[in-house]
Amino acid sequence: MATTPPPAPPSEQQQSNAKPALRKPEFKKVDQLKPGTTGHTLVVKVVSSNTVLAKGRSVSQHLRHTRIAECLVGDETAAIVFTARNEQVDLMQPGATVILRNAKIDMFKGSMRLAVDKWGRVEVTEPAKFVVKEDNNLSLVEYELVNVVEE
Repeated sequence: MATTPPPAPPSEQQQSNAKPALRKPEFKKVDQLKPGTTGHTLVVKVVSSNTVLAKGRSVSQHLRHTRIAECLVGDETAAIVFTARNEQVDLMQPGATVILRNAKIDMFKGSMRLAVDKWGRVEVTEPAKFVVKEDNNLSLVEYELVNVVEE
């Protein structure tokens, strides 16, 4: 007589059909940022915003309006320059508190710049109570790429 194998336990079936649970965001402080790192979630306050590029539609009607602003942002531990692009420029008003999700560190002329690309998000949140520590600006620290030769 042939026996049939018992059905798989329901927990295994549920695990294969269930979506993975979302992780709680791990908020970092600005002074913990290092060159070349990605996936940061931070709560920062905007100190200043300076538009560095504003291209209109003069070249072609098919091209989008491009705006880039360099904003000094920070928390109670340090400050860093954030490069805001297009719609992000409108959110980065001096005095605003924002949450940067999936932010990355780009290197520009040897110094760190914080940026959020299309995979990240910039959200305005309720005003924070901390005062930005502007005298510890991580973007003023110049880094040099050193090639190490292993023997």
